[in-house]
Amino acid sequence: MAIKKTILITGASSGIGAELAKGYASTGVTLLLTGRNAERTEAVAAACRDKGADVETCTTCVTEKDAFAAQVATWDDAHPIDLVIANAGISGGLDKEDDSLFRTIMAINLDGTLNTVFPLIPRMKKRKSGHIVLMSSMAGFRGMPNAPAYSVSKNAVRALGEALRPLLAKEGVNVSTICPGFIRTPLTDVNTFKMPFLMDVVDAADIIISGIEKNKAVIAFPFRMRMLVMFLAALPRCLGDWILSKAPNKP
Repeated sequence: MAIKKTILITGASSGIGAELAKGYASTGVTLLLTGRNAERTEAVAAACRDKGADVETCTTCVTEKDAFAAQVATWDDAHPIDLVIANAGISGGLDKEDDSLFRTIMAINLDGTLNTVFPLIPRMKKRKSGHIVLMSSMAGFRGMPNAPAYSVSKNAVRALGEALRPLLAKEGVNVSTICPGFIRTPLTDVNTFKMPFLMDVVDAADIIISGIEKNKAVIAFPFRMRMLVMFLAALPRCLGDWILSKAPNKP
């Protein structure tokens, strides 16, 4: 597989995105990092520069379609992007008073993913190279009543990866979808319930980077969590619904 010298990572200010940036940082690599929090994003950038990488950052939100597309185009014109990791995302339960939280989660997790990868697809097709990586979740294998918007958005992202991989393979562009379980990040720090098979974020980043290098279609981990989710998805609908109705609510 070609060495990835220019890498765009969204949601790089903390969590998995930050660890992926640090994992890829080395001499000869250009990292293009986005995050809504400028201070945290710059801190990650500094750590990556210390490892020898060239780093550029921006705080344009992935939901700002035209502005973000312009930023991606500017970056790709200057350094053709070899790998894009559409990682930006948020989680949450359900606001029973209105649908604003649901729509916010969908806007960032799904629209933000589209706004990240769609500007690059024609460019990568023209170059006959590139790797697109989408951040789904174990929650993307079934609708979750304790986090409906999150699971719906991640189901859509997973389906997008499944659709794009064979579509773009003939154009020389690879597509991988990441489906992590519970990872110790600011996204899960707010959870007040016990999270099964909770994994350290550094270990998660190592698994993801290894999976990308192997051009895996789906990078789903940890294994025991994947088996549990597959089991739930295979159950009769009424039984699966009953089990999930007992799950603790996402704050």
